[in-house]
Amino acid sequence: MKLNGISDNEGSSRSRMRVGRGIGSGKGKTGGRGVKGQKARTGVRVKGFEGGQMPLHRRLPKRGFWNPFATHYNEVNIGRIEEAVEAGKLVAGQKVDIDVLIKAGVCSKKRDGVKILGVGEIKTKLAFEVASASKSAVAAIEKAGGTVKMLVVAPEAAQA
Repeated sequence: MKLNGISDNEGSSRSRMRVGRGIGSGKGKTGGRGVKGQKARTGVRVKGFEGGQMPLHRRLPKRGFWNPFATHYNEVNIGRIEEAVEAGKLVAGQKVDIDVLIKAGVCSKKRDGVKILGVGEIKTKLAFEVASASKSAVAAIEKAGGTVKMLVVAPEAAQA
């Protein structure tokens, strides 16, 4: 076998169509693009157009609501805070706020603040300055000798 004797199988490839080479070629004048308009131009495609049929993005119902006034807190359980104290990342008696929790690796980013939740138990005396805290978390922290200062006024407390 010689290199000059190698060829493709019969019918495996077609020669390319030369468009726009005169009316007699069958692909002249408009070059297979139809007539006029946006789609006859080069590099244009109508995104989402389905041939006049109602497009999928308009057939599906709208759903959900984005509340621009919603608050997104870092939710931290008191058990997780106690683990950070035992690991030496938080010191007993110190003021605990969002910056201290991020530095200790308990939270990853600031968001709208911290909400302390009451899962687990805490034995260390800590002074918290947080956006919010559950009643069970406040009770557990105060039982351990700590304090909780709320930075955000709760809606029910504001009405009273």
